[in-house]
Amino acid sequence: MEFCDECGSMMKTEDGVWVCGSCGAEKARDTQKEAAMTSTQSQEESEVIDTSEVSAEDMGPTTDARCPECGNDRAFWEMKQIRAADESETRFFTCTECEHKWREDDH
Repeated sequence: MEFCDECGSMMKTEDGVWVCGSCGAEKARDTQKEAAMTSTQSQEESEVIDTSEVSAEDMGPTTDARCPECGNDRAFWEMKQIRAADESETRFFTCTECEHKWREDDH
């Protein structure tokens, strides 16, 4: 990712140069510098992990959360970044009784 030296806006590539979408400033591309940049285009989504045979003690922290299936008031929880880095993480819950899984934004 490259930012404009003039206005600080994010730049995009056009015909071998970086171009600012806000002010139109241009600067030459540096292939060595770009090779060191991390791109999200080639990254794969994280794999699903089977927790069916994991003991309750190894599941992690619990919190007060009402299960929409059985009404139990305790659940294991974990936070994951599933959207863009500039968006908040999503909290996932697993009921300590019936093992129903849901996420915080499902309600």
